[in-house]
Amino acid sequence: MSFYVRLYKKIGKYGSSFAAVGVGILVSLLVLVVCAGRPVQAAADFFTGVFTSLYYAGSFLNTASLLMWAAVGAAVAIRSGSLNLGGEGQIYLGGFIAAVILGTPLPVPAAVHIVTAGTAAVIVGGFSALVPALLKRFRGSSELLTSFFLSSFTIPLVDAAVAGPFRDDTRNLLATAVIPEQLQLPALFPPSPFNISFFAAVAFCLAGAVFLFRTKTGSRLCLAGSAPEFSRYAGYHPDAASFWGLCFSGCCHGMCGFFAVWGTYYTCHSGFYSGMGWNALSCALIAQSHPAAVIPSALLLSWIYTASSRASMVQSFSFDMAGLIQGSVLFCISARFAVLWHRGKRKLPV
Repeated sequence: MSFYVRLYKKIGKYGSSFAAVGVGILVSLLVLVVCAGRPVQAAADFFTGVFTSLYYAGSFLNTASLLMWAAVGAAVAIRSGSLNLGGEGQIYLGGFIAAVILGTPLPVPAAVHIVTAGTAAVIVGGFSALVPALLKRFRGSSELLTSFFLSSFTIPLVDAAVAGPFRDDTRNLLATAVIPEQLQLPALFPPSPFNISFFAAVAFCLAGAVFLFRTKTGSRLCLAGSAPEFSRYAGYHPDAASFWGLCFSGCCHGMCGFFAVWGTYYTCHSGFYSGMGWNALSCALIAQSHPAAVIPSALLLSWIYTASSRASMVQSFSFDMAGLIQGSVLFCISARFAVLWHRGKRKLPV
């Protein structure tokens, strides 16, 4: 009987997550029914089309892996009592730095070259989150505003660099030069971009869960986010936990940008980050900021986005459904924030 009680509690806890995913699927189906010439066929294709092609199946898994890298960072930040809204700028900056380093000839082995690029991407992503973290800790500024504003400042700067001094003049695309083939992460199922980073992302999610819930440091971080006053009374430092959680989130977003360049695009093109930061935040919120739950959450969201993008092309829609779905999912998740705020629980739902 206790098993069913625990199962019922788990279902209740993740009720808003199930609702968010359900709303995303419902919005997709409604758009298909209204806009498609053959709605029944379009709806059936929405559920099965991703798995009828190696390209779309690989793209679905690859998109999920990119979401995992950034979503774990978002989850840790939420657990620590912060919310990073600058993910897109951090992903873009991390990918740009990685593309520049990988595209620059260095007298070092390929493995060292790749590790250098990845480390640099992590550092610049963490530095982008360091500024909001410092402002929050020492000036009491809201990290929601500062992280978002800094991202809005970073994106046009990277755009200018990509379109200006770092642009590859041999192509019409606004992008940096393609990284050398010997430095590219090879695809496992070409022509899809699916690669071994998917398994590394899954391991990263599981490692994040072990850190948060099986180590003293992780437990203190979670306590600081859920009960900062009690954490302070117990002799811990909730402000420090929030600071490092936000910085770690930036590092994860920078890593996401690195893997997007190293294993998916092989270049940093203008706008490749679009939607990735917000989708990763949606993923973390659906997972209730649990790193292990990020895995199924990322797979579900990636399937919805890939299926909707495929349906847009197959059905010749004049707009991209992914934006509508992203907005509906975020709106549904935000309802939980509104309820908690209305009830007086003025904290992040962790």
